[in-house]
Amino acid sequence: MDVLSLFWFFVMVSSLQPIIRQRLIEAARQRLIARIEEERSSRVILIVHRQETMRLLGFPLVKYLTMEDSEDVLRALEATDDDRDIDLVLHTPGGLVIAALQIARAIQRRKGRTRVIVPHYAMSGGTLIALAADEIIMSKNAVLGPIDPQLGEFPAPSLLRLRQIKDVNEIDDRTLILADIAEKALEQMRQAVAELLTKNYSPDVAHHVAEQLTIGRWTHDFPITPAMAQEMGLNVSTEIPEAFLQLMSLYPQPVRMQRSVEFLGMPN
Repeated sequence: MDVLSLFWFFVMVSSLQPIIRQRLIEAARQRLIARIEEERSSRVILIVHRQETMRLLGFPLVKYLTMEDSEDVLRALEATDDDRDIDLVLHTPGGLVIAALQIARAIQRRKGRTRVIVPHYAMSGGTLIALAADEIIMSKNAVLGPIDPQLGEFPAPSLLRLRQIKDVNEIDDRTLILADIAEKALEQMRQAVAELLTKNYSPDVAHHVAEQLTIGRWTHDFPITPAMAQEMGLNVSTEIPEAFLQLMSLYPQPVRMQRSVEFLGMPN
């Protein structure tokens, strides 16, 4: 084989190596998911958002909860017997409220138990989904997050406080409109959270948790530890099965685009 042929052979092997590696990781994930489902007699669904890199340009893209994710999860739930337990693994910075609410309400309506597994973090919309579960299982260092609505770059609670502390004549029309929207958004979120919690919690606990998570007590990226969640009254355990941590290790930082939601038998 001449030098030129060796060169092109090396180029071909190098270009195929990432694809082969990705296929091997996907196969390992599928085997582990199947094993977990058999051991726990449950259906495993994952929502995993990783920072991804565009194939040609090479700059990072931060992934978050989208309507496509909601559609995929709803299909997975519909394809699962209603009395079968669900283990929903969340690894997400959050995303669209409507997508999170759709998933959360679908979980709440189920007859079977739903356990939300948080190996590392489930912020914002991820927390909203977790509130609908019968049990939240977190690793000891995992975190949830506040779910106060965000209007563009501004937190809704901060816009309301601005309207309360300043004379209305000193506030421009745009800010007044945003404050009005913020008031509606906060009330809608409180009602939604209280509604999700009524399945598994008393009205007092539901009201308390809804208030704590939406009032703007913390910044939107504040990490809520398992102990803090338990103090609020949430059913949180830190006894996370090792298999779920192993599963997360099979989601390395990808070098190509991939779907965020995965479950066995996912339709094409």
